[in-house]
Amino acid sequence: MKRMIVKLTAILLLIAGSTSLKAQTDTINVVTTAVPFLRISPDARAGGMGDLGMATSPDANAGFYNLAKTPFAKNNTSFALTYTPWLKDLGLNDVYLLSLGGYYKITEDQALSAGIRYFSLGNIQFTDISGVDFGEGRPREFGLDFGYSRKLSDKMGIGLAMRYIYSNLAAGQVIGSTTYKAGSAVAGDLSFYYTGIKEDGSGWNFGAAMSNLGTKIGYTNDATQKDYIPADLGIGTTYTKAFDENNKITFGVDAHKLLVPTPPKFTGDYTTDSSAIASYRSKSVVSSWFSSFGDAPGGFGEELREFTLSLGAEYSYNDQFLVRAGYFYEDKTKGNRKYFTVGFGIKYNVFGLNFSYLVPSGQGVNRNPLSNTLRFGLIFDLDAK
Repeated sequence: MKRMIVKLTAILLLIAGSTSLKAQTDTINVVTTAVPFLRISPDARAGGMGDLGMATSPDANAGFYNLAKTPFAKNNTSFALTYTPWLKDLGLNDVYLLSLGGYYKITEDQALSAGIRYFSLGNIQFTDISGVDFGEGRPREFGLDFGYSRKLSDKMGIGLAMRYIYSNLAAGQVIGSTTYKAGSAVAGDLSFYYTGIKEDGSGWNFGAAMSNLGTKIGYTNDATQKDYIPADLGIGTTYTKAFDENNKITFGVDAHKLLVPTPPKFTGDYTTDSSAIASYRSKSVVSSWFSSFGDAPGGFGEELREFTLSLGAEYSYNDQFLVRAGYFYEDKTKGNRKYFTVGFGIKYNVFGLNFSYLVPSGQGVNRNPLSNTLRFGLIFDLDAK
């Protein structure tokens, strides 16, 4: 029973955006979505830089952040495999994210990409409100991507990706008169990249992407109970300073905002609150992308608090030994995820190895449930010299 409670708590933490709520005097209004695994950084390199990925140099995992980077990659073919044990601080050993991504450059200016993210929530014993067991389940989700990207010039590129999303959390379970099923959705990404790197290796990069622009997802046959997926707007920039041909350092910042309606505040009046929730759920997907910039109950100030920031740095020696550090920030009223990350990478010939670690943060009940998260990945550049 204790194991079941811990796992269900982990699911709730994911759905709530891994919140750590400690400020009782502040109004907590977290923007939540279904399939939150799509917001987990699936790359150990980005994970070591505070989840920075919009404008970093391209690699096999570019499709998970900004597909438009891919045509600017040095190698014609590359793929990467990353394993992320998840919520280790809660003592869970069978919850993990596994990702596989890669690209193939069909010409010097064009590339095809593919990727998959598989998220497992382990085994769960389901019980009713009285604690009576009524079956076991193995919740799991995945997202399958296919993309195309091309250069518009020597400095600019665009990317377009399509995504199929599958989420099976409690399929076959019956609660009251409701039978639950697996949910599915389709979505797309549109991305842009600009590189200003000079011949000496120094310069600015800029990137932007709109991700997970797609349908709602439902777990029952009730069309009014479908949930938003994590549509996202991301923008970022990096600056690289090359000291000589062997030593360089990159600094960068990303900003993200969910293109999802902000939940209404409850007033305590049943009629008013029911109407507000019905209006929130009935909003169309496309209109929700635009209204998400001005629907926060707290006005413009609350809208600004819905942005998350990733700050990161990467030092490279001879493009073979890399050291990384970063910081992720989310406002305390919107989830309160704040953590430092560190990482390193080793690259030799066709083979690369990346590690990242999320530094423990918070104390007691305020301890970040993402603490002690370790990502590690392999990367292969098949045509590397």
